[in-house]
Amino acid sequence: MHEQVVRATIQSGTVEGFTRDGVNRWRSIPYAAPPVGPLRLRAPQPVEPWPGVRYCHGFGNCAPQQRMYTILAPGKYQPMSEDCLTLNVVTPKRPADGPLPVMVFIHGGGYFMGSSATPIYDGAALARKGCVYVSVNYRLGALGCLDLSSLSSGDITIDDNLFLRDLVMALRWVRDNVAVFGGDPDNVTIFGESAGAHAVATLLAVPAAKDLFARAISESPAAGMVRSADVAVEYATKFAALLGARKDDGAHAVMAARPAELVDAFERLIVEGQREMLGAFAAGPTAGSDYLPLDPVEAMREGKAHRVPLIVGTNAEEARLFGRFLGLLPMTEPMIERLLAGTEPAERERITAAYPGYPDPSACIQFGGDFAFGSAAWQIAEAHSKHAPTYLYRYDYATRTLRWSGLGATHATELLAVFDVYRTKFGRLITAAADRRSALRVSDDVQSSWRTFARTGVPGDDWPAYTGADRAVKIFDRRPRVEHDPHAERRRAWEGFSLAAR
Repeated sequence: MHEQVVRATIQSGTVEGFTRDGVNRWRSIPYAAPPVGPLRLRAPQPVEPWPGVRYCHGFGNCAPQQRMYTILAPGKYQPMSEDCLTLNVVTPKRPADGPLPVMVFIHGGGYFMGSSATPIYDGAALARKGCVYVSVNYRLGALGCLDLSSLSSGDITIDDNLFLRDLVMALRWVRDNVAVFGGDPDNVTIFGESAGAHAVATLLAVPAAKDLFARAISESPAAGMVRSADVAVEYATKFAALLGARKDDGAHAVMAARPAELVDAFERLIVEGQREMLGAFAAGPTAGSDYLPLDPVEAMREGKAHRVPLIVGTNAEEARLFGRFLGLLPMTEPMIERLLAGTEPAERERITAAYPGYPDPSACIQFGGDFAFGSAAWQIAEAHSKHAPTYLYRYDYATRTLRWSGLGATHATELLAVFDVYRTKFGRLITAAADRRSALRVSDDVQSSWRTFARTGVPGDDWPAYTGADRAVKIFDRRPRVEHDPHAERRRAWEGFSLAAR
């Protein structure tokens, strides 16, 4: 099949992509210098310009992670390397009348896995309908999302919040180059799912990200991912020990280790952290540094976050995916009791009372979903809506196939709608014939809300803003509707709850 070639000249040189299916695609354009050698664990540096034409037809490397997470198709894995700071651009083939809104996607994966090359994040369906779509890689795990800055020594400096610095660097690249691709640098929407949604919410509180985006969409942000400087030091010290080093020799150990050794040690750190409940997950942002002065929710509450319009929400049955595969969430009675062991009896009683039938399995699953995702979305909506337009949603739609498999509207299923997967071959596999029409209708509803929001900052006439007075929630389902404070008791149960306070 003959593909047309497209070229664009950006600040660092000329990039060549290709045209297919009504869109132009450029893959793995570098937005920063490779963070290798002495640049490992340092803030990203500007990309070196290149002579001639750089071919951006294929995906390059993803960030180092366990190999099983890098699968792109049966038997096909993406190569990994520390040289992974790249982004992808998809634009409509036909030139638009004026500059297009820009949508920048940040992938999820618990801050330790994932890649912008994952097929579901392709973005062509969004671009075709009138935007410039950008998807970004950032450093993961020990090389980007674990704060090792406390290991810095006289001769080795390690920077904090590296993945946030990467994302800000990518957003600067968008500001400086996206006009070449037909995008409007003054109309950038950042959006992400899971850890990517958490990164989106965190960027609202990063001073360096000011004016780099005009709106934000946070799909199922996770709770318990922000650590204090003290917890970060504890994790860094443990990590050095896992590499066989004392804290004062930790910097040399992390600089000398091979990427695969760092990935393995990080995996062991996660397991230990889950056991010891240190007050936050091992990977994620550290608040209280110059780069991220405040916990993001606190920054929103105090009006110190960027006051941009925000969509935030969760899926109706977030935790089911984790029960099936990861076992990371508290969704059985013993795990829940251990989680609540440090709370006052009255608080424990208040939280469990919000889940009628506890400790029935279905109540435990709901608890796990709210603990990990619902509580974060509610806290973000409450805090941000005081100072900027905020829209809260709940995604309830599940095809029969998803329901029969016991997953329902679990974590990440809204991505099937956002990225129009139900119109692809894979989408047809997971929709029984009877669901075809409803799946496409829900997909259209979600995409039209996201697109309208990216264009105007308002997701549509049928979705009122969330306020402390009426707490409107848009429900995406076979029958879309708006409900007011649908889970008041569950929302209130988590107010003020924090693992860090244990």
